[in-house]
Amino acid sequence: MDIKAVFFDLDGTLFTGTRAIAPSTRVAIDELKRKDILVGIATGRGPAFTLPLMEELHLDFAVTYNGQYIFTPKDILHAEEIDKKTLRQIVRFAKDHHRDISLGTAHGVNGSKLLKFGETRMAGIISGILPSGTSDIARNSFKHIVRRVVPQSNFLNILREPIYQVMMVATQSETKTLEKEFPNLMITRSNPYSVDMIPCDSGKLRGIKRVGEHYGFDFHQVMAFGDSENDLDMLTHVEYGIAMGNASKAVKEKATHVTASNNHDGIAKALAYYGLIDFSTTNNFISRDQNFNKVKEFHRMMDGRSQEIPRAFPPMEAGYRAGFKVEEIVEFLYASANGDRDKFDELAANLHTDIDKAVDKVKRKAKDEAPLIGEVDALVDLLYFTYGSLVLAGVDPYEIFNFVHDANMGKIFPDGQPHFDPETHKILKPEDWEDKYAPEGKIERELERQKRIALRKARLREANNRKKEK
Repeated sequence: MDIKAVFFDLDGTLFTGTRAIAPSTRVAIDELKRKDILVGIATGRGPAFTLPLMEELHLDFAVTYNGQYIFTPKDILHAEEIDKKTLRQIVRFAKDHHRDISLGTAHGVNGSKLLKFGETRMAGIISGILPSGTSDIARNSFKHIVRRVVPQSNFLNILREPIYQVMMVATQSETKTLEKEFPNLMITRSNPYSVDMIPCDSGKLRGIKRVGEHYGFDFHQVMAFGDSENDLDMLTHVEYGIAMGNASKAVKEKATHVTASNNHDGIAKALAYYGLIDFSTTNNFISRDQNFNKVKEFHRMMDGRSQEIPRAFPPMEAGYRAGFKVEEIVEFLYASANGDRDKFDELAANLHTDIDKAVDKVKRKAKDEAPLIGEVDALVDLLYFTYGSLVLAGVDPYEIFNFVHDANMGKIFPDGQPHFDPETHKILKPEDWEDKYAPEGKIERELERQKRIALRKARLREANNRKKEK
């Protein structure tokens, strides 16, 4: 397969029914990126909603507002606003017909509180509970009950800034009426209670085309996932259009492949079906701890296997694992000594003393428990102490962990295999590892960034305190 880019719709696709992201999906995205496959979003939601998700998943691009606003972490690739004349027509129609609308800007969605509620996790849960065919009931109930509490916002002032998409409360049966009323607009939807309104020459597929022109790929090198009406054009024209198991009947009929639902690892299963990732729900478990999953993938790559059933370490293997940890503790002490060899020797001697004390303490307090319980208890305590040390150092480990993980994943030799020291069995580093993967420089830059942000916040706090004192 010559797949260069994979696009995910959000609601009903990348998101589960509770607006979470399945652990299997996170692992799948990491594996795609390690294979240099571009990964991004194609959604009806706006850039303000999408940006934090891009940062969290390290995505390459986002096609938002159904192709109206396209950006990468560094650049805006395309931004096409709706002309003011059309916007005024929509506003008049909404006012005359008592319709809730929201206006999508680069900074967020403004207008209807009713539509904003529809974007929440709670609304997703409710829509999953409601029987099919109840969109009219839901719309009318929300409209009459919610409106008493939160009236529609006055959005006329918002029209002064660029508007890229309009969202309007409307049921499926009302789509034809809106298409007739606004022939210059594409009326599409991703849910049963509202429509998205954009120019006719837009859409997710056109957005993908623009991204492809920027990165150098075409539709034949694209896989896309979706579940709703606004995904149809995209899924029909890319090489591999994947419908989620929870997709509408029309979407499934047009798709190249139908996978499991968004709540049952559909994305990972489809990517594995086409050989883009290695995923097996029968042989592998996936944790909700994403750092654990990354380390597990490292061991799978280096050892060719992973442990799927909880088991205790036998004494000799436990000794090896403890030795690895001791080496890192000694490096931690050496760094704290800041080049002072006498101080380092003193710290190392103290460590020996601490070990002797710990041995005596454990012997005195020894209790009967299964080896697995005792080992896991101690390992999680080590993890907790490590996080505590980072807390007391004031360091956010998130990006730094990723740097170290990428460096460890880079320990593959040109023959595609890891190499091991014959005596210690430690993983060896390829010749070009220092230049390509060594994490120290990245760690230094990340720590400097964290310091700058912390100092900026401290200055702001001081300024605010001075104002309060005056």
